[in-house]
Amino acid sequence: MTPIRLIAGLGNPGREYADNRHNVGFWFVDEIARKAGASLRAESRFHGLAARVNLQGHEVWLFEPQTYMNVSGQAVIALAGFYKIAPEEILVVHDELDLPPGSARLKRGGGAGGHNGLKHIIAHTGPDFWRLRIGIGHPGNKDAVADFVLHRPSQPEEELIRAALDESLCTLPLLAAGDMAGAMHRLHTKPKP
Repeated sequence: MTPIRLIAGLGNPGREYADNRHNVGFWFVDEIARKAGASLRAESRFHGLAARVNLQGHEVWLFEPQTYMNVSGQAVIALAGFYKIAPEEILVVHDELDLPPGSARLKRGGGAGGHNGLKHIIAHTGPDFWRLRIGIGHPGNKDAVADFVLHRPSQPEEELIRAALDESLCTLPLLAAGDMAGAMHRLHTKPKP
């Protein structure tokens, strides 16, 4: 069991992007920091905002690259390399077009699925890191994707996305302890009504 030592939320820096679907990774990291009473601080050597928190007795870095989405790997590898954090100890949190709003899935490895942030991280670390995929839905037309991810979701969609983030937060003790199977079971198994 390998504990997660770095949680990197993906997004774009700047207030104009803060509410965009593409920034759900930042939303997740912000919420962990808020619950932990931590403040993300600018770390120029890592090209991002970072905070070290204690989750269930495990030290975990929270991180938001400030390099813009398409070059996220530059920032992630800077922090991971400095602290000798292996790819299997990294959780990257990102928006997922192929999942509907309200859903979240945890997996290790795989391709980028057209996600430029993931593509850049894979180019720097290889594919062996963990991903928390937060569903944002799909606009239905691949030509509309760029515009879709760079806009705020509707209120009902945002409520579903926030609910998925809340559900994902419940897996943090398991992730910090390295119980990835338990975290996946917790996240992927919906209780029966």
